[in-house]
Amino acid sequence: MTDTETRPDAAGLRNARRQRVLEAMDAAGIDILISGREPNARYIAGVPRLWINGSRPFGPGCVIERATGSIHIVSTWDEGVPADIPHENLHGITFNGANTLAWLTKVEGAATAKTVATDGLMPSTLGLVRKAFPAAELVDGEQLMRTVRAVKLPDEIDAIRHAVRIAESALLAAEGALRAGVTERQLTGVFMSHMAEAGVTTPSTQDVAWITSRTRPWARTSRDAAVGADDLVALDGGVLADGYVGEVGWTAAIDGVAKVGGPLLAKWDELWEGLLAACRPGNPASALLDAYAAAGLPAPPMPIGRGLGNGNDMPLVLAELPATAKDLRLEAGMVLAVTAYVWADGVGALYGKAPVALTDAGPELLSVKPLRELRS
Repeated sequence: MTDTETRPDAAGLRNARRQRVLEAMDAAGIDILISGREPNARYIAGVPRLWINGSRPFGPGCVIERATGSIHIVSTWDEGVPADIPHENLHGITFNGANTLAWLTKVEGAATAKTVATDGLMPSTLGLVRKAFPAAELVDGEQLMRTVRAVKLPDEIDAIRHAVRIAESALLAAEGALRAGVTERQLTGVFMSHMAEAGVTTPSTQDVAWITSRTRPWARTSRDAAVGADDLVALDGGVLADGYVGEVGWTAAIDGVAKVGGPLLAKWDELWEGLLAACRPGNPASALLDAYAAAGLPAPPMPIGRGLGNGNDMPLVLAELPATAKDLRLEAGMVLAVTAYVWADGVGALYGKAPVALTDAGPELLSVKPLRELRS
């Protein structure tokens, strides 16, 4: 294979993920699982699909059958498709419902399946699914996939670490371009260019740099402003590499952030220590929110803990979530993007995002920069 060809995910990782899905299906009594969401389809099939334009209606993209473990995917050709998915199980992209129905009925056990799960539906898709699986009860499959994907395999953590390295390197390049007069958009351009040179063309966000506001918390000065000598600039970058998201962020300033003074830096360190202490298996996810309260800081309006993986993984820790979601227990193997934010009137904000793997031995930082240097 040449370096330009699309490759499937590594066989060991691919097979381990599928086994976890099949075991979850067996425990839930699900015969067939239909996935239309890209992260779920990638997790199950291990295929880097080429047709992943961002806005599109739901359609079956990947189907896995429990009894035989067979997988059917939407793919016009077999580049990047592993040999364990036979060519006859590839179904070309179609906007014709009759064609979709025809390939769904070819799935092993379609006529006799008792329970079929799907991670999304549209009214038109619902009709097709009921026709393709006439004897089946239709149930939710998204929660099953969220649960399976929340705890990472060791190879998945390595994949996230690799993505973090790329994001961090590109963000360091952007920080190296920080000087008076440079704009937020120019800094973002440096990040994107460095990311592409590393062989990755998909950022997890397109807003990499912003000047923190001195008059309002959780705000920026103005879009695409030019950096001044006294500005605190939040740098936050992420990439999607080999199917896994890696994100990292910190605060930068032309003359360094130490000029903000001891009290603000001390508050920052207090918050980081509390957040890290919360990142232990067995703790409720709400322990991350408690770290803000313990530091005397208001709960932020954005997620302060968010699962990293194939996409938007669990858990999601946000102040406005229901109590049941906040009290979700953290588990070893979860990987979180943990966000800290400390703001002072007339100064601006210290911002940081750390990718943290939860282990029985304690939190493991997946970025190269030591945690206390994320703001230095």
